[in-house]
Amino acid sequence: MVVLNKIKLIDLQPSQFYLSQEKIEGINSWFRSDIFDDFSPLPVKILNGKVVLTDGHTRAWVAYRNGFEKVPLTWDEDELDWEAYQLCVDECQRQGINSIADLNNRILSPEEYTLKWDHWCDQLHEDLERKRNAI
Repeated sequence: MVVLNKIKLIDLQPSQFYLSQEKIEGINSWFRSDIFDDFSPLPVKILNGKVVLTDGHTRAWVAYRNGFEKVPLTWDEDELDWEAYQLCVDECQRQGINSIADLNNRILSPEEYTLKWDHWCDQLHEDLERKRNAI
């Protein structure tokens, strides 16, 4: 069994391949490197043997950029579309995003984030829905 408090930030597999500059600025407004009071645990799931971030990529990246090796984590128990997450992880790996550090040069303006990430996700879900309806 994987012990969450032993996992390093750098060992988490992202499930998204862009970050929003606007979200980073929002987190920087409250983030403090000396306390975790406002830092909710990041949800993770094991997919194909890897511990994958299912949310909180921006908080993870801000913590990483501030020198943190670890942050609070929690198992994601939500009923999410794990097939979609697997496809997101596959695409991350295809693009060379294998850790939170790989997102350093993947920060976009709000407009670019909407075009490149939100629209990609929308298309992914539309494609999955079509595939599922065809079965």
